[in-house]
Amino acid sequence: MDSGAILELVDVRAKYGLVSALDGLSFSVGRGEIAALIGPHGAGKSAALKAICGLLPVTGGEVRFEGAMVNGVPMERLVVAGIAYVDEKRLIFPSMSVADNLLLGAYRRRGSTGGVKADLSTVFQLFPVLEERLGQTAGTLSGGEKQMLAIGRAFMSRPKLLLLDCPSLRLAPILVRKVMGAISELRQHGITTLLVEQNVKAVSHIADRGYFLEGGRVVASGSPAELLSRSNGSRLVS
Repeated sequence: MDSGAILELVDVRAKYGLVSALDGLSFSVGRGEIAALIGPHGAGKSAALKAICGLLPVTGGEVRFEGAMVNGVPMERLVVAGIAYVDEKRLIFPSMSVADNLLLGAYRRRGSTGGVKADLSTVFQLFPVLEERLGQTAGTLSGGEKQMLAIGRAFMSRPKLLLLDCPSLRLAPILVRKVMGAISELRQHGITTLLVEQNVKAVSHIADRGYFLEGGRVVASGSPAELLSRSNGSRLVS
């Protein structure tokens, strides 16, 4: 076991029904790192995040968080332990205000008023537009603003590990840069990030290391520059 890792997957296997999604997936993420999972469509990137946070049953191998095996642990308990997950669909509560969405992220900390206010201030520093939209219904936000809200709400739970599925999906280039910049800044708040990305160029500027997946397993790992070179010419580069 890697003593410096906050997250480890060891020979993890998982299925969507009868279809194999992960086939002996192994990798680790060091505390304080930003790591990226890249690879072609259907390689198992999103399945890996779902397996980590308990949304996809693990049929073999081990998922370890801070040294403890968390196979089969419900998502609610993992949130309490310090794992936050942002789905590629940016699942927010559209009928609720931006403010209520953010406060909902801090629900388990409802006795810590001062800490919640301080974290709200941090969210507004990362995403100033959210402060301008506090009273607005979340469902009326633009796609980029919804992504910012989803990340901001996850931050409000004070995670140790943040899992992000395709944070740049369907965003304009200027918003991609803003979101990636904010993700980079999160490490200053003690947050380790594992993200899935199709936009390899965008993530290459912030990730410490990357893992290239094919067929539900890691086939290459290295620096973002090395993996960008590997994926050059494919549909991954945008």
